[in-house]
Amino acid sequence: MTTLWDRFQQYHLRHAALGISVDVSRMGFCEAFLSKMDASARQAVVSMKALEAGAEANPDEHRMVGHYWLRTPQMAPTIELKDTIRHTNDAIAAFANQVHDSGEISDVLVIGIGGSALGPQFISDALGTPENPIRLHFLDNTDPDGMDRVFEILGGRLEHTLTVVISKSGGTKETRNGMLETKRRYELAGVPFGPRAVAVTGHGSELDHYATANGWLTRFPMWDWVGGRTSVMSAVGMVPLILQGIAMDKFLEGAAEMDVWTRTAEPLQNPAMLLALMWHYAGNGKGEKDMVVLPYKDRLVLFSKYLQQLVMESLGKRLDLDGNEVNQGIAVYGNKGSTDQHAYVQQLRDGVHNFFVTFIEVRKDRSGHMFEVEPNTTTGDYLQGFLRGTRSALFDSGRESITVSLPEVTPRSVGALIALYERAVGFYGSLVNVNAYHQPGVEAGKKAAVAVLSLQHSVYEVIGNVPQTASEIAAKLGADPEAVYHVLRHLAANRATLHSEEGTSPAADRFCRA
Repeated sequence: MTTLWDRFQQYHLRHAALGISVDVSRMGFCEAFLSKMDASARQAVVSMKALEAGAEANPDEHRMVGHYWLRTPQMAPTIELKDTIRHTNDAIAAFANQVHDSGEISDVLVIGIGGSALGPQFISDALGTPENPIRLHFLDNTDPDGMDRVFEILGGRLEHTLTVVISKSGGTKETRNGMLETKRRYELAGVPFGPRAVAVTGHGSELDHYATANGWLTRFPMWDWVGGRTSVMSAVGMVPLILQGIAMDKFLEGAAEMDVWTRTAEPLQNPAMLLALMWHYAGNGKGEKDMVVLPYKDRLVLFSKYLQQLVMESLGKRLDLDGNEVNQGIAVYGNKGSTDQHAYVQQLRDGVHNFFVTFIEVRKDRSGHMFEVEPNTTTGDYLQGFLRGTRSALFDSGRESITVSLPEVTPRSVGALIALYERAVGFYGSLVNVNAYHQPGVEAGKKAAVAVLSLQHSVYEVIGNVPQTASEIAAKLGADPEAVYHVLRHLAANRATLHSEEGTSPAADRFCRA
């Protein structure tokens, strides 16, 4: 009879140099599942090899997918691409050295959204220390109150703050809004904005032209062959994180080492393929179960959020590559252990069984002096006990889990962790035949937002001094009354020139100019 110990030894992979391991022994798959998936898994490895060689991997946009080249430029398919990556990294390092040597910059404000902010945020939080020469701050939304909070933290230090604006097209409204709000703050403080502004953007984009015309300090490129959610090893992450003082050379080194491991042709010896196969098994290849990510380390608290974007934006697709409607995807959520043992782990063990768990273990407790809270017992011992105890309790209740272990949180190990999941997502996309490298749903949401703003402008124009209901205003515009109502409520809450009278129902509410 096969014991759990036997199964652990059979389905536990580890990399001696990286110190990283992947354990899928607590997933309930059988040999028949692996045999059934073997041909598809091997084909996915072949497809990934073609992608890395420069094949068109994003057919909707007719683009190559080259984030793997960012840590191994010599793998890029052309000399021009190889040189571009190397020269960009050299330019970023030289720029950061100039900033550090000047001693004039204490803070960097990063303005971006989605992959243009979340990757740098995660790495900054995971690897930052009080010894870093520069502190990072982020505007990653178009929430004015959120922006105000960041500027309150910056206080009177704008003269010593560098702003990095990140947008591939330069047309992303959230980023544009953050840039304009920031420019205004500099102006109010009497500090020139242009000499303290850096653009990370596509060549010839709106932002590229704006930065040139307004005398910005410098510009770094974004390339159409790197998607936002896989861009943290491009200038998107390299510029702010090297400025902060993170050892990004080690970060890239770890990712490159993981890439070598995850190119292994044998599926069951390839950790990224093993993850992809487990996701397929758990969700029946249709995302029928959620992925709950529980890093047992405060420094990795944003990793579940990072994976949420990487997995859900890559795999959440209505159509497959053959045009069939498949509604694919895997829902991802999580926070950290052992905090969540006092939150939703109760449901994970005893409630609806619609998930599988990924535990992220960090074996080294702390870099400082060990302190015992009880005889021969530290706080880190408790953290390990909670992780392993929760894993066992879930297994005893028929709940499945994967465990990924790191030796410690360092630039090298975090770079490797990101590379592991990037390739796992790519493999899974191949297994279920979807384009993991575009995001049509995101673009649809942007277009819908533009329509709402257009309606708002029209509504504002027709509001008069006589109180009217949303239905009356909508009739003048030939618009949806509910959409008009929500526009009116927003305007009334934020424009002193608009007055609202609450009726007995939304249909009876009336609005007019004050």
